[in-house]
Amino acid sequence: MTHPVDVHVGKRIRHRRWLVGMTQQQLAERVGIKFQQIQKYETGANRVSASRLWDIADALDVPVSFFFEGLEATEAEMSEAGHEAMPTTDAVPADILGDKEALDLVRSYYAIPEHQRRRLFELARVLSDVA
Repeated sequence: MTHPVDVHVGKRIRHRRWLVGMTQQQLAERVGIKFQQIQKYETGANRVSASRLWDIADALDVPVSFFFEGLEATEAEMSEAGHEAMPTTDAVPADILGDKEALDLVRSYYAIPEHQRRRLFELARVLSDVA
């Protein structure tokens, strides 16, 4: 059975990898392991050793502490939901940045020129108020 901390760390690895636009293969090559091992880390199936986490943090350009951020806040939610984050009441997933579609949307949003991005933001705000 996977431990909630291993699942959380794995989600944070995946989250950061997606944010920087890196594939599992690219991360694996930078760390010197097979991409299948990255898959196992990201699902929490395999526990990441301290030295490997150090290497992953270096490859993803974050401090090791990044992988543990938010652990206290989600610990109770994870145990209640069988190690999965529980959805919030306003239909937004608790782990919004753990959702690949959401990260792709954010990445695309910031690729839009600023003046157009502001107009798109206002449109989204109006549409969400109507719904």
